[in-house]
Amino acid sequence: MTSVLPRFPPHPLRDVRVLHQKVNCAPHFADITVDFEPAAEGFTFEVAEGLTVAYEPAEKLPGFFRAAAAGVEEQLTLPEHGVVVATRVVLRQARAHAFGSHELAFKIAGYLAARKALERGGRLPSRCAADG
Repeated sequence: MTSVLPRFPPHPLRDVRVLHQKVNCAPHFADITVDFEPAAEGFTFEVAEGLTVAYEPAEKLPGFFRAAAAGVEEQLTLPEHGVVVATRVVLRQARAHAFGSHELAFKIAGYLAARKALERGGRLPSRCAADG
């Protein structure tokens, strides 16, 4: 008898917000809000239509969003979670600062958002410490 792995997410998980901020000689700043929705299969990441972020130079934003997507996907596909990833992730809100926003900060924010979603979806035990 083979067991079927549960699919993630089991239901829509809305408004998963992460503020990743680290202030030191290598600062980080990324503030994202994402929705996780069940999908037919696989992983997709989308930026909500009309999303605007006050950040210059604006040309860097697509790289930030790709980094957030990579962080989410990497966290969700870790084998120890024991889930079949079938999710559509939608970036609803984002904030960036000239001091501290870069691709690594957004990748970590994506990773933390996926962990938070896994906790809310019952796949991980909740953590007591604050995110970021």
